[in-house]
Amino acid sequence: MMDEKFVRKLLSNMKCGICGCQYESSNIKILGHREDLWFLSVFCVSCKSQGLVAAVVKDGKAPEILTELSEDERRRLSIPVNSDDLIDMYGFLRDFNGDFSSLFAE
Repeated sequence: MMDEKFVRKLLSNMKCGICGCQYESSNIKILGHREDLWFLSVFCVSCKSQGLVAAVVKDGKAPEILTELSEDERRRLSIPVNSDDLIDMYGFLRDFNGDFSSLFAE
């Protein structure tokens, strides 16, 4: 069974997708996990960007960490945020109690 300290150390080798600097272990917060799927919040001290990471970490195998987006992913994610998106996110966050595991309840 993976412990949080090990996962945080393992993922500290990950680089910021914005500026390319490595994340510091202290700026990786574990939000939760379900089996081998871990959810983390990362903060880059260099460019001050923050992100969410979902990583599959299995015993006995080094995880494959992808930091570069494919051209298709870049196009898909480059759609501008509109006011409806902001209203939807506001409604979600207003009612969200912080329990990420409930988002994945079966």
